[in-house]
Amino acid sequence: MLKKTGLLLLFSAGFLSTKAQQTIPFRITKYNNIIVKTVVNKKDSLDLMFQIAMKDGAISPERKRKADHIIFNKEEISENNTVDIGKLSFKDILFTDNQLTGPEADGKIGTGLFEGKAFTIDYDNNQFVIFDKMPDLKGFQPIQTIYDQDAFYVVGDNVIDGHRQEEGHFVLQSGYSGGILYSNPFAEEKDLNKKLKITGEKTLKDSKGRSLVTKQAVLPFFKLGDMVFKNISIAFFAGEIKTQNVSYLGADMLRRFIWVFDADRKTAYIKPSKYYSEPYYKIN
Repeated sequence: MLKKTGLLLLFSAGFLSTKAQQTIPFRITKYNNIIVKTVVNKKDSLDLMFQIAMKDGAISPERKRKADHIIFNKEEISENNTVDIGKLSFKDILFTDNQLTGPEADGKIGTGLFEGKAFTIDYDNNQFVIFDKMPDLKGFQPIQTIYDQDAFYVVGDNVIDGHRQEEGHFVLQSGYSGGILYSNPFAEEKDLNKKLKITGEKTLKDSKGRSLVTKQAVLPFFKLGDMVFKNISIAFFAGEIKTQNVSYLGADMLRRFIWVFDADRKTAYIKPSKYYSEPYYKIN
């Protein structure tokens, strides 16, 4: 059985390599963020966090490395930049200045690297693979995606109270380290504060004294496609500040699958990665 499985894996890897046009290596931080090593405008060596919920790039004010060769205008926009990753070179990349990013990153880079192409986020081998044509999808299951304003939306089923499934739309958000973060409207409508087991709470106040309460809780069941997760760690906001208008499917959930996105961004294909059964990440 082990020999047969090994042969299948070798055959699958070999088949994918014949279809693959380009590969981009990455590393995963302890915060579940994807970091890509880049050289911008042939001069600035920057570690950029991959952000699936944006198309372009951004530079952080808290960066550790210099970005002296990215020239910004008065609107803090820089156009027509080149980004080199290994032997690959990408042109006409736009950067925005002064956007915060995840730990260990000097900025962010989005899905503009894959413009007009199908691509894979391969968490098993720590790489993106860019295709001219769709690869072999044996073992993957399709899930519908809505691509709107540079972000991917997927539908997940949430079992909050008993066995009733509550459908929700989630933005794929690789910059959020946790698994699921619910929007304020969803949390209030479904009364998550009373219906879920609360495991943690943190309160912050703004300059006007208004409170932002982050609550950690346990969701009995979550379903994406045909795959069901039990007792999943989730978060939502409470208090007077209500700015979270969309729900996130964060990096802790993204890493549990290998993802293939088609070129027209209407369908994603998923199958379990090596992280599928890892313990859930808990936001401090």
